[in-house]
Amino acid sequence: MVKSFNFALMRKKFLKNLGLLLFLNLLVKPFWILGIDRQVQNVVGPEEYGLYFTIFNFSFLFYIFLDLGITNFNNRNIAQNNQLLNKHLPGITMLKLILGFVYGIIIFLVGFLIGYRGEHLYLLAWVGFNQFILSLILYIRSNLSGLLLFKTDSFLSVLDRLLMIFICGFLLWFNFFDGMFTIHWFVYAQTAAYLITLIIALIALLRKSGSLQFNWNYPFFILIIKKSLPFALLVLLMSFYNRIDPVLIERLLPETIGEKQSGIYAQAFRLLDAGQNFAYLFAVLLLPLFSKMIKHNESTEKLVKLSFSIIISGVLIIAITSQFYADDLMNLMYYPFAGETQAQFDSRINQSALIFRLLMFSFVAIASNYIFGTLLTANNNLKQLNIVAFCGLVINLTLNFILIPQYMSVGSAWASLVTQVITAIAQLFIVQKEFTFKINLRLIINLITLTIALLVCGFIINNHLDLRWEISIMIMIAFGVIVTMVLKLIHIREFIEIINYDNP
Repeated sequence: MVKSFNFALMRKKFLKNLGLLLFLNLLVKPFWILGIDRQVQNVVGPEEYGLYFTIFNFSFLFYIFLDLGITNFNNRNIAQNNQLLNKHLPGITMLKLILGFVYGIIIFLVGFLIGYRGEHLYLLAWVGFNQFILSLILYIRSNLSGLLLFKTDSFLSVLDRLLMIFICGFLLWFNFFDGMFTIHWFVYAQTAAYLITLIIALIALLRKSGSLQFNWNYPFFILIIKKSLPFALLVLLMSFYNRIDPVLIERLLPETIGEKQSGIYAQAFRLLDAGQNFAYLFAVLLLPLFSKMIKHNESTEKLVKLSFSIIISGVLIIAITSQFYADDLMNLMYYPFAGETQAQFDSRINQSALIFRLLMFSFVAIASNYIFGTLLTANNNLKQLNIVAFCGLVINLTLNFILIPQYMSVGSAWASLVTQVITAIAQLFIVQKEFTFKINLRLIINLITLTIALLVCGFIINNHLDLRWEISIMIMIAFGVIVTMVLKLIHIREFIEIINYDNP
């Protein structure tokens, strides 16, 4: 009886807070991606934005030295041991400040060694500082979600983007710089938004923990680092094979071509990044819930099925629809730059559309990883996850070095797709071995049915109906949602019952 009650409680927490997270992110992040981030690239051009995109991803490769896996370790640890918050907060915060200094030295040293000079290093300094602030925000949020304060964490998850919308919107739409908006102002706006978010997040946490007093505790630092290292290695390996593509594009191709190709890749990657942000919300909620359930010997099978069914259904609808309307979406989002001929613009858009199709296929595998990877992290299967991530990195690097010189950014998209699919299959295999879940044939058949139905719908709409593409895409998405409900991949009545469930 206790077990069923606990599962019902966890399921209710997951669905209610998932709903809040999705609502807030759907309210803010599409406007950020389509209204601000896209407009910045259109204003500054593919080369300048490509340079920023490369620098950003380069700084992200070494993000692990800012964190050492502490955030994921802390989320899991606080979820299982709430009483440790006051004990760990001062020491870990001090450790994070030290790691920020180390991170700064590392990115400048490596950047200098691979040829960054002048403008590259200046931009790297600001982007690196922003990464440091972001790491502090994520650490604070890991404490809040570990305490299951999901509502507070949900609002903080969109606050930085909301602030960026106001700041950049003012600079872009009111022509504050008389047409002289540069990528630097975009980075400065990020700094301001992150600092304000950090202050608000810290205030929210201190209301739960009391005062924050920094202290130098060397044995404590070593203890936390030792416990976090498996998480650190995992984040490092995954960061490399998820974020190294634009860096390799920019480095392996001639300078001007490399920056332009990185910008073209960024055009396609923008919507995948948006999708990943939404998929990541599942991991944010599931890690503390899985951790608590595993600690109390609760079965996670039903929660895994529920979350997997929701996320994969939605991702399949988006990914398959994208295959039919990739060119239309790229044409909608971008326009010719000054001095760019129509033929050059068409070539750029066609290339971005092809990359977008490939990346959206990889989105299905990425979404799967957010469920199964989170479950394995909560279960402390870090050795297996690190082996999978290392193999993924080797595959990604090998394919990129082979494909980029010949196929440029399109080759990198193929490398990403192959890597994500292989790692997703590997994680699924490990989960089945560790948890021995029953193979859910009905779920598999329903997902295949959904895929076939979407492909048939897309073919009919695009070959037999004379409709504007904007109407066609809405019809296809609506059709996909209806099919998921008919197949009970998304069960509305069950959702309502869960939300209305009262704790005894």
